[in-house]
Amino acid sequence: MSRPFPPLDPQTYARHRLHMQEREWAETNCYVDVWIEVLHARGLEPIAALPFTLGIDFEGDQWTFFKYQLTDLYDLYALDVQELAIYRPLTAHIEEQLSLGRPLLIELDSFYLPDTAGSAYQLEHVKTTVAIAEIDMEQQRLGYFHAQGYYHLQGDDFAHVFHLRGEKNPAILPPYCEIVKSTPKPPLQGEALLHASLGLLRRQLQRLPEMNPFVKFRARFEADMQWLINEPIATFHQYSFATLRQFGSCYELAGTYLKWLQSQGVGGLDGAIESILRLSTGAKTLQFQLARAMARKKAIDFTPVDQMAEHWAQAMQQLKDAFPA
Repeated sequence: MSRPFPPLDPQTYARHRLHMQEREWAETNCYVDVWIEVLHARGLEPIAALPFTLGIDFEGDQWTFFKYQLTDLYDLYALDVQELAIYRPLTAHIEEQLSLGRPLLIELDSFYLPDTAGSAYQLEHVKTTVAIAEIDMEQQRLGYFHAQGYYHLQGDDFAHVFHLRGEKNPAILPPYCEIVKSTPKPPLQGEALLHASLGLLRRQLQRLPEMNPFVKFRARFEADMQWLINEPIATFHQYSFATLRQFGSCYELAGTYLKWLQSQGVGGLDGAIESILRLSTGAKTLQFQLARAMARKKAIDFTPVDQMAEHWAQAMQQLKDAFPA
């Protein structure tokens, strides 16, 4: 039986430094956080593949749900990610793919994930992406990456998360699942990794939104405020996740990426880093202001979004000047 990772123990697993440092946004989104730890557990540097964080946009009613780009994972780390068709019991697929040395990224229900205690575990049914690293059908135990670390679940949680008890319910559809295949090509390291990462950066700079996304967001945010102030706190969390938290956590990662470039000897990035990180801190401030506004049923001042538009324009121009196509 092949293993996709060295033996892992939730009690001793050392998370990537992105999940150990003090940050504005402790978590980003489930897909990015999982990949950070999957790459880290394989001895790879996940920061090198973060140029995609620069190319997000306001999509009309939400910000881009930013993700690691599968082509980037192949180019930098020689990992081939493919969708898995589910036609047998999910646990059978998991056992077989893990036996081939392939971790699986699967959407599961947070209601049965113990690491979400206090938020969703046994409280709310919320789909989230985990990366499965080990399974033991006899002991009914699952080892998985989620959010900021590595965890185990077992017993009733194992049975329920895979719907092993009772008759099969046709209303429960198979989850979306990806497998991560290693290729014969070795992952890039050192100067080769930096050079390839800079290539991804230049490509992202060519794909920047044609219109400043904060100009678009400002208009929609102001219009949305008319109904948000009359909505319950649950709506605040949903709206904030799709807007403020999305771009805030994304641009914090973008700033982390540019700082990593600095650590590799790339100069001239101070101005862009400062402007991009202001987008992250500004989003956190706006999130607090929105929560208070909804509690008081009063609109907020949208001037900070106008300032964000200026910071975004400055940062992107500085980067395009520093890294011409």
